[in-house]
Amino acid sequence: RGFGLHPAVCLAIRVNTFLSCSQYHKMYRTVKATSGRQIFQPLHTLRNAEKELLPGFHQFEWQPALKNVSSSWDVGIIDGLSGWTTSVDDVPADTISRRFRYDVALASALKDLEEDIMEGLRERELDDSVCTSGFTVVVKESCDGMGDVSEKHGSGPAVPEKAVRFSFTIMSISIRVEGEDDGITIFQEQKPNSELSCRPLCLMFVDESDHETLTGILGPVVAERKAMMESRLILSVGGLLRSFRFFFRGTGYDEKMVREMEGLEASGSTYICTLCDSTRAEASQNMVLHSITRSHDENLERYEIWRTNPFSESADELRDRVKGVSAKPFMETQPTLDALHCDIGNATEFYKIFQDEIGEVYQRSNPSREERRRWRSTLDKQLRKKLKLKPVMRMNGNYARRLMTRESVEVVCELVPSEERREALRKLMDLYLQMKPVWRSTCPSRDCPDQLCQYSYNSQQFADLLSTTFKYRYDGKITNYLHKTLAHVPEIVERDGSIGAWASEGNESGNKLFRRFRKMNARQSKTFELEDILKHHWLYTSKYLQKFMEAHKNSAKAMQATFNPEETPDEIFKLFFD
Repeated sequence: RGFGLHPAVCLAIRVNTFLSCSQYHKMYRTVKATSGRQIFQPLHTLRNAEKELLPGFHQFEWQPALKNVSSSWDVGIIDGLSGWTTSVDDVPADTISRRFRYDVALASALKDLEEDIMEGLRERELDDSVCTSGFTVVVKESCDGMGDVSEKHGSGPAVPEKAVRFSFTIMSISIRVEGEDDGITIFQEQKPNSELSCRPLCLMFVDESDHETLTGILGPVVAERKAMMESRLILSVGGLLRSFRFFFRGTGYDEKMVREMEGLEASGSTYICTLCDSTRAEASQNMVLHSITRSHDENLERYEIWRTNPFSESADELRDRVKGVSAKPFMETQPTLDALHCDIGNATEFYKIFQDEIGEVYQRSNPSREERRRWRSTLDKQLRKKLKLKPVMRMNGNYARRLMTRESVEVVCELVPSEERREALRKLMDLYLQMKPVWRSTCPSRDCPDQLCQYSYNSQQFADLLSTTFKYRYDGKITNYLHKTLAHVPEIVERDGSIGAWASEGNESGNKLFRRFRKMNARQSKTFELEDILKHHWLYTSKYLQKFMEAHKNSAKAMQATFNPEETPDEIFKLFFD
């Protein structure tokens, strides 16, 4: 403890406490002056430490060489528009997007996991000098529109107020050993939905509904991803060159983004599902018995039929033939369901059911808007009074989690006049809470095996309840996420082993970090701010730095010295030299 901190520890403190360079420098000078020792390291040593952690530092190659991708490895942050500048006319093109090249970012992320990979080999008692090939890396991809990211008042031109983030998470690394049929897992991400494991790849000031600009920016990312799937990365890990294959699974998307990526009509379409061809009416008649049939390749084929109309059909006939494909799919997504948005979508529906039950809609048809407003107000007041649950403009994950509990249904039942309806509501919530762990858990066969076995039975019971007691709401219609919840969950779990692990939650949490880094760590210039956010966010997700974050606990007192040094020199001294 008598020595100064390692530069990487100082960098971890700076990044995790969102200190700007000038704030860190002030802390460094103050601590040095008050303690008489150089405990924190100067900024230039931190810059040297961060170079090793950012993409573009470590040498690698691909075998065979990537198609249409440069073979250079020392590439840092690049302009996300990649030469499309002439086609963007609303705003200065160089302010719109910043990203890492996908292959360079993956190589850097693997180097960041070097200690974990070597430790995994040792734990499995594998000779690391023999294990140089046969590594398989599974990557989760996420992409989400952030909505409004209110503008900073920096210099330079105005930019659009919407932003989109594309991220990836290394989910697992396994190795195939001679004599073994299955791969041996040597690294498994323990917190797949944490913002600490979700690495940013591309940031853009774009509205997610702006299909042209979104595809223009993500087009090169798709090309790099496609090239990597047909090649192997050769990278030095633990002092030896090792070869890695990559499998990409685009699962961290909400329904709006899946439909955007796969060329499907918007969520209000009569073709209700991104997994099967069912229409809304069919899904409400048969709520449970559907199987996953859609795929990226099929969507591409259907788009060609939509474009060429080979059978000279009318618009309605053609639409029925292609089942709602109306644009060219440009990025492959995994046919699955996003656990976070499933929670949010279903909670929104329960919130509406609660209002309908308060107003006894099952006894009447077409209540007026004023009546509906009154029921909603009554529900909000009750939830606020009994559960301290404040009304929200738009349903979010935290509200959804608190609304979908037995406690909240009991609170709502106090407002429902009929005992029979109260029982139905309790049963509906009870069945839902039996089903929910199956799509929420990162490993349902381990965490909730009983609920997994009973899922099909529970979903059938739930569907029967909707089509009888709540028929007034589900006669000929059903919401997109309720359909997926009832019809597709068992099949997805059987195929992938989990739904919860592949959710978009880590990327959604990263949105908060985007706002925070933009406010605290980015230069005011429009040209540089995305660059700074991307750099800081990448460092924040570094496993190497996270291991140093025990030092982060001590940083609070050191920061205190920055603002009132005369009160804390003894504490600082004790802190580092006890």
